[in-house]
Amino acid sequence: MIFKQFYLGCLSHASYYIGSEDEAVVIDPQRDVQQYLDEAEANGQKIKYVIETHSHADFVSGHLELARRTGAQIVYGQRADTKFPALKVKDGDELMIGKVKLRFLETPGHTPEGITILAQDTENPDAPMKMFTGDTLFIGDVGRPDLVGSKGYTAEQMASMLYDSLHQKILTLPDETEVYPAHGAGSLCGKSLSKDTWSTLGEQKRTNYALQPMSKEEFIKLVTADQPEVPMYFPKSAAKNLEGAPSLDELPRPKELSTEEILKFEGVVIDVRPSSEYGSGHIPNSINIGLGGQFASWAGTLIPIGTPIAIVAETAEQVEEAFTRLARVGHESVKGFILIKNYTGEKKTVTQVSPKEANEALSRNGAQLVDVRRKAEYESVHAKGAVNIPLHTLSKELGSLDPDKPTYVICQSGYRSSIGTSILENAGFKEIYNIVGGTNAWLKENLEVEPAKN
Repeated sequence: MIFKQFYLGCLSHASYYIGSEDEAVVIDPQRDVQQYLDEAEANGQKIKYVIETHSHADFVSGHLELARRTGAQIVYGQRADTKFPALKVKDGDELMIGKVKLRFLETPGHTPEGITILAQDTENPDAPMKMFTGDTLFIGDVGRPDLVGSKGYTAEQMASMLYDSLHQKILTLPDETEVYPAHGAGSLCGKSLSKDTWSTLGEQKRTNYALQPMSKEEFIKLVTADQPEVPMYFPKSAAKNLEGAPSLDELPRPKELSTEEILKFEGVVIDVRPSSEYGSGHIPNSINIGLGGQFASWAGTLIPIGTPIAIVAETAEQVEEAFTRLARVGHESVKGFILIKNYTGEKKTVTQVSPKEANEALSRNGAQLVDVRRKAEYESVHAKGAVNIPLHTLSKELGSLDPDKPTYVICQSGYRSSIGTSILENAGFKEIYNIVGGTNAWLKENLEVEPAKN
């Protein structure tokens, strides 16, 4: 068996390649599919199946393009309402890839159509099975049950299905079974995913909070509580995955814009440079979502799908990277771009300050400190005096802040806070500061904090 995990850090997404003899399968592919084609060519194999464990909400998948380019058959769980031809599998169905047997389990809970795949190398029957759990079971967590309300299920109903899928199917397997989920830490498809990208079922039984002994009622209460926000692009991506997305090559490319055109652009201007470069000089009314962080997720969270987008970047390579990463979450309306060296108009600035400088300024009257992390992060520990307005709600809660006061913005590392400063600037706040290094740096400098609530 040839096996490879492809991990896409910016979306915390794992996809998989399994090959045997002259055949291969790809599980949960990302939208840009060339790497799977390269892997198959390098191994002298033909991709026979493209399997989706469920209809992904947090990214647009490349299953349709991969199938078109290879002749592979697309595989979904039998409940999936796909708008394209697909092989629908149910409990106990099996497929062969060379000498590797794939057995399917229907595991609803995160979504109604979710499946789990068990891969066994028949030439090495004593080797542990590899289990591809999609968003049903993560390392350290389980899939959230609250993303399919539009399909007529409550979070409690989905959590009940999830409990049954875990306890009646997955947890009955041998402890040495290897667990390979579709996501790791940073994904919003769960609330406390591990940084580890694989584990064993036995280890998860010991350490995963959601797999500890409890009644179904206790499980439902536990997994429906304190889930993070649902980004507004999630329903759009899930629907597009069932409809089938066009290939990246079919999307219209952005055109280069002049200074006059970027200043008159009707849509959202995204500056993809690091916060330090954005802060030192940027185009008025642009929003800073740097390529160095979870760029696509935040673009999908903050900007409605279909909004015309223009990109500000340092290089043409950054423009191309931003274009691809935006397409991964369903943003297919990138109309133009400008390289910052070619921009000749007025620039605005955001002062970058250290935690110590911010603390000294805040000790004087008249300044306000905004923590844009999620509620759970803020409640764990935060800078003394900080008010919590999570980034995804900031534009809707500006009325609780005074635009005439000096405003300092903090997050965990300085990435989200820079996005926050651009939102405040566009809303007319007069004096804005980004705290470099965020709460991590604040703690390192031993500045005063307010600890977790009991």
